[in-house]
Amino acid sequence: MILAAAQTKPTRGDIDANLLDHYRLIELAAQNGAQLISFPEMSITGYERENASQLSFKKDDSRLEHFKKLAADNNIVIIAGAPIQIESEMFIGEFIISPDHSVQIYTKQFLHKGEDEFFQSSFDYNPMIDIENKKISFAICADIDNPLHPENACKRETDIYIASIFFSPNGILNAYRDLQSYAQKHKMNVLMSNFSGKSWGSPSAGQSAFWNNKGELMAQMNDSDSGILLVEELNENWTSKILKI
Repeated sequence: MILAAAQTKPTRGDIDANLLDHYRLIELAAQNGAQLISFPEMSITGYERENASQLSFKKDDSRLEHFKKLAADNNIVIIAGAPIQIESEMFIGEFIISPDHSVQIYTKQFLHKGEDEFFQSSFDYNPMIDIENKKISFAICADIDNPLHPENACKRETDIYIASIFFSPNGILNAYRDLQSYAQKHKMNVLMSNFSGKSWGSPSAGQSAFWNNKGELMAQMNDSDSGILLVEELNENWTSKILKI
């Protein structure tokens, strides 16, 4: 199994530019054998609150078509985030786009302070996927601040816990501490992707990383590069590679 965490620098308000970055990184991951690539929180738009409704996506959004093609052509699962409108409500969500052209939505369950002015939280959109008989579940940013979230993932027999975040330099140490703890306590492999540039006018910390199910930090990116972190499992051992762009 080969998984990829994308570390990106979003361009605020320029969805087209951000989509091109996604396409480039997806193709790079696929060229290196990845079966899944995960992007940071609201990766397509960059993290937004006040402008979320103008930048939002829907499940049947035509802008997802090229993602579907890339997923099918490269046999790769793509996890890309955006503000997502479902009926009349707005969520911080991510699209899980599979090689069979199916699109599932995960929505953030636990919101940061202030996000509830613009977004709803929901437990109703919480899919799992399976790759090589490994169960994979998802988290977005503040979800990892609440121990109930990884605990619930464990109850669902999650093998790989994928966290898409926007954490600042001030918060990344807490994220590392928590994700390491969850990996060890719940015996889950943990893949985390974060931005490396500014989003919402604030700096992000980068340091996208992977912990094995013993809680051992197996690989991490630095705080400034864009690129992908690749991890590969062979006979229950993980190796890693970092590709910068």
